[in-house]
Amino acid sequence: MEHSTQETRSRIGLHVNGRSYELDVDHRVTLLDLLREHLGLTGAKKGCDHGQCGACTVLVEGRRVNSCLLLAVAHDGSRVTTVEGLGDDTQGLHPLQEAFLERDAYQCGYCTPGQLCSAVGLLAEAAADPGAADLGRAGIAEAMSGNLCRCGAYPRIVDAVRDVAAASASAATAAADAAGAGRVVA
Repeated sequence: MEHSTQETRSRIGLHVNGRSYELDVDHRVTLLDLLREHLGLTGAKKGCDHGQCGACTVLVEGRRVNSCLLLAVAHDGSRVTTVEGLGDDTQGLHPLQEAFLERDAYQCGYCTPGQLCSAVGLLAEAAADPGAADLGRAGIAEAMSGNLCRCGAYPRIVDAVRDVAAASASAATAAADAAGAGRVVA
């Protein structure tokens, strides 16, 4: 039985790294393949293609996801952030990217885009529900356990995430203290 092209393709809109795209995609195309092959965003990697390694991790609506498991057509209208969208030309690297550099958490770099997106998602989850997040070594290691690193950079990755979590907590405390004293913190 033959299917017409119209039955196997759909036009979708995605907002990727702050840019809007209208794309005609096959229903079987994963979000990962759309990002890599249709948009040229090759940061997210195809490691296992089974959602087990985390190399393909991106953020969809701010939540970390394995893009190799998601059909692109199911995310029509979604906001997607890849590692390419974490930093920008005006403000430079994302704090996590800087912390990965400082802690030498990059190693070979293959898993790094997924590790970074997962860490950004983890810190956003912690900010949204501070009481539920364990940002100690064990808590971060557990929360990042879906992202594998063949080089064994786990301790440095955890340290980098802890550095940014601590800096964020310090900034929030300083802002709260200043607000209580009637000062403005820039």
